[in-house]
Amino acid sequence: MFIRDSLIMSPKKITRKVSKPTREKKTVEQKPKPVKKTARLPQLVRGMKDILPNSEPYWEFVYNKVAGLAKDFNYGRIEVPILEETNLFVRSVGRDTDIIEKEMYTFEDRGGDTVSMRPEATAGVVRAYINHGMLNLPQPVKLWYWGPMFRYDRPQSGRYRQFFQFGFEALGDEGAIVDAQLIIIAHDFFKEIGLPVTIQINSLGTPESCQVFKVELVAYYRSRRGQLCDDCKKRLNKNPLRLLDCKEAQCREIRNEAPQIVDWLDEDSKNHFMKVLEYLDEVEVPYVLNPFLVRGLDYYTRTVFEIWPEGDDEEARQNSLGGGGRYDLLTELLGGRPTPAGGFAVGIERIVNAMKAKEVTLPPVKKPKIFLAQLGEAARTRALSIFEEFRAADIPVAEAFSKDSLKAQLEIADSLGVKFTLVLGQKEVLDGTVLIRDMEAGIQEIVDQRKIIKEVKKKLDQGEVGFNNK
Repeated sequence: MFIRDSLIMSPKKITRKVSKPTREKKTVEQKPKPVKKTARLPQLVRGMKDILPNSEPYWEFVYNKVAGLAKDFNYGRIEVPILEETNLFVRSVGRDTDIIEKEMYTFEDRGGDTVSMRPEATAGVVRAYINHGMLNLPQPVKLWYWGPMFRYDRPQSGRYRQFFQFGFEALGDEGAIVDAQLIIIAHDFFKEIGLPVTIQINSLGTPESCQVFKVELVAYYRSRRGQLCDDCKKRLNKNPLRLLDCKEAQCREIRNEAPQIVDWLDEDSKNHFMKVLEYLDEVEVPYVLNPFLVRGLDYYTRTVFEIWPEGDDEEARQNSLGGGGRYDLLTELLGGRPTPAGGFAVGIERIVNAMKAKEVTLPPVKKPKIFLAQLGEAARTRALSIFEEFRAADIPVAEAFSKDSLKAQLEIADSLGVKFTLVLGQKEVLDGTVLIRDMEAGIQEIVDQRKIIKEVKKKLDQGEVGFNNK
């Protein structure tokens, strides 16, 4: 019998046991937990600076002094854009100046125009004078400004890549009295903020007389070329007047024997300069005749001046607080009609730093004499309205509406040294009243909400301490 037949005939089902192959246990690799990356904290761009609340009193003090002087001398405020066509600064400041060659923030916008963030404001003011036909106004047109400027400069104490300046510009008059008044404004400003300074002053004459001087100056410096710093070797051909402004010690030594520009002034420039000095003498503005003062911008003619902090000359020169002068040819250079003009600008960060270093005392900050406290949501809602009523009545009032605890609010009121605290709770809201608490005497009085402004004014005017209990 074949095996196949026996399988068919067997009543029992034969099953074949197949042994399953042994499976290897897979080891599950533990994936490392992702390392939580700490996000890099945002940082200030190099050369920029935050102005924090503890410095704001200085800035506000300076601004108020500037605005007050502008009003006294009849200068109108002007705001010019931060962005201007790059060519405006190239034509005005000078192609071979450090500002144009090294320091301007320049880029091409989406329209393909080359624009720059303003490194100074005078060029923009002159452009506005031309664009808006200010030549047709009574002359001189007197303008002042306040705002940020931008230069890619080496950051250091008091020098930032975004920095603020205020400035005064007088356009449309060639009289020496304009130069003198600009210097008087600068002097009065520093006197009023309590910073002792010296006014360094010189005259560059006309472009013609200045050109004759440059020939002599270049001849002198070429004979000493081997002793000059690398920058001055470049200036020798590009911008020789800047040789007199170099801060390197070896170049300062050479400068001391250099020709002086006052010896090459034309007669009109001499007379103009002498008149400026006479005006300053008349009002007793102290100044120092500085034959090496030239300023760093190409547009200056005749009178130039700088404001130095009082102290060692070289150290003071390094920390110049501001400067300016006359720029009679700039308007015509930018396409306008010939217009004599002059102005000056002052760096605000340097002023604030100098004030802090000298520990200049600021006027006391006026503190509110009233504190408005509330207890409960309904009282908080009503207190918002009462707060606005006090503001409309020009009565300074403090609050802490985010606080729920009356105790915490009274502690804040006490720390502020207020004279009276107004307390508004649920009962006062329903009754239409306010509780006035004398913080010194601890006496309280209930007053109708509709009469609260009148009652508070009366108590502040009378300096009342106590109350009649009602």
